Amino acid sequence: ESDLIRLFEPRPVPGFGTGDELQQAIEKGGANSAYGIHDVDVCYEEEEEEFVEQPCPADLSDADLIVTLGGDGLLMYASQVFSGPVPPILPVAGGSMGFLTPFQREEMVEAVLISLGLRHVNSETRNEDSSAETCSAMCADSIGAKQTHIVPTKFNSQQSLAFGKNNKICISMRMRLDCRIFNADGSLKSRYNVLNEVVIDRGSSPYLASLECYCDDVHLTTVQADGIIFSTPTGSTAYSMAAGGSVVHPAVPAILVTPICPHVLSFRSMVFPDHVVLRCYVPEDARSTACVYFDGKHRTELHRGDSVQIEMSAHPVPTINRADHSSDWLSSLKRNFNFNTRVRQNPLR
Repeated sequence: ESDLIRLFEPRPVPGFGTGDELQQAIEKGGANSAYGIHDVDVCYEEEEEEFVEQPCPADLSDADLIVTLGGDGLLMYASQVFSGPVPPILPVAGGSMGFLTPFQREEMVEAVLISLGLRHVNSETRNEDSSAETCSAMCADSIGAKQTHIVPTKFNSQQSLAFGKNNKICISMRMRLDCRIFNADGSLKSRYNVLNEVVIDRGSSPYLASLECYCDDVHLTTVQADGIIFSTPTGSTAYSMAAGGSVVHPAVPAILVTPICPHVLSFRSMVFPDHVVLRCYVPEDARSTACVYFDGKHRTELHRGDSVQIEMSAHPVPTINRADHSSDWLSSLKRNFNFNTRVRQNPLR
């Protein structure tokens, strides 16, 4: 237990969520209140006729570090909590696969201390006795931790965590997608930021999904398939890969478009630059409605005339790497997917 560690309930962010949540969040306190800039919420009770101060559900304006202990789904949840700017996230494995969580649970305490600049960063494993000094230079250059008179805690482990590269902490800026649903009359229905992918499919309908897709207001294609996936590079190893899409390095600024079981042989996965604006709508002559999902959540039915607009979000998700983004990504591919693993061919004799 510590005053420096907080558990919180997230509050709505103006401009994100469903139509009702959009309006309620704006009426309740505006953008500043939603980001936790105010310290207290003041409630008025008519019976007692007095003001009652209540703590904010999420005062996150001064957060230096977010630690997730779980799987990839928890990291995506943290991304949804911070629809705007995101503090650096330290992902600790606590689930089953953990493609995006390079740190183990037993390494969490030391990884937090190093991330906050309370210990030296060293990419090589070393003795614990030499790691108890405070690294004042890293405090200034790291993730914005405030320099305070904190005595680093010593632990009984014999070896410290191999962390960083060239004695520096590496951070991956993971691209997100800013997704908006518009009604047939052009009004905004809902808005979400996604870390992995947006999926539009036929839902429970027995008919193929019929969609018209545009790229920067230029007609791209007519989709007649089970659905279509719009993915970030981070999400390229998730649903998009299972549907036959390309595997893309997380540092590549791109948006992947992958069809789901298209009823044509020539529709293949495509990669677009991150500055394009993609739009899909359900035409008036479609046999049925469609459904859209944002990172597997917020299922919304799309009626005829409804559209989904997808573009790069202005606020990426910074995740702390164990070594660097290439090393962590390739290690996850080999560890979780046995990437390109086969028996080595014997040489000719």
